[in-house]
Amino acid sequence: MKQLLFVLMFLPMMAFAQTGMTQITAALNSGNAETLGGYFDEAMELSILEEEGIYNKSQALQKVKRFLSSNKVSSFTEVHQGASRSSDSQYVIGDLKTSGGTYRVYLFLTNSNGKMIIQELRFDRE
Repeated sequence: MKQLLFVLMFLPMMAFAQTGMTQITAALNSGNAETLGGYFDEAMELSILEEEGIYNKSQALQKVKRFLSSNKVSSFTEVHQGASRSSDSQYVIGDLKTSGGTYRVYLFLTNSNGKMIIQELRFDRE
């Protein structure tokens, strides 16, 4: 009975978080920086090749837009995904194929009020 109650209590939150993850990976697959930026935390760690730092949401969005506009995306393939035991944080590792080459993408997300928020995003040359 306790297990059923636990599942019923957290199932909607897990489904909502998965929907957010689907939208995030779809945004990467299409190179849509605006949609991706909608999931950025107010302050986040961003690393694009050798340039890295902690940026506010609008600064991070501008940097990602600039990167994606100069590297036209052809596809994003998720390689690995995992979550903490409590499902309050997740990570995704994937390959982003672009006109400028292939990049390994690392995402670290946390659950904030039922919405997945990107706290760390990395683009490393493959």
